[in-house]
Amino acid sequence: MKQDVRAYLAEIGRRGGKKSRRVLDPEAAQAMVRVREARRMYRRFHAECFWSFDPHYRIGLSDIAWVAEQLRTHGGRDAWEAAGKLCH
Repeated sequence: MKQDVRAYLAEIGRRGGKKSRRVLDPEAAQAMVRVREARRMYRRFHAECFWSFDPHYRIGLSDIAWVAEQLRTHGGRDAWEAAGKLCH
């Protein structure tokens, strides 16, 4: 392998490694997972439970309880069970 190619690959590898080494405390990691799950449920049940809301609305940490409430109020059994996973 040529030296300039090797140097380029080493540099992008070093940069990628720096960005991917995130340090999170357990609470922040759990919150991140819950937000990701709430966003997934919002997209999955949009036609059934969230049809009057913007389909591109960005769910945040403060919206998780609202998503669970909407799922329980307007959804069927699958939505109810999904809400239970959000509120564990």
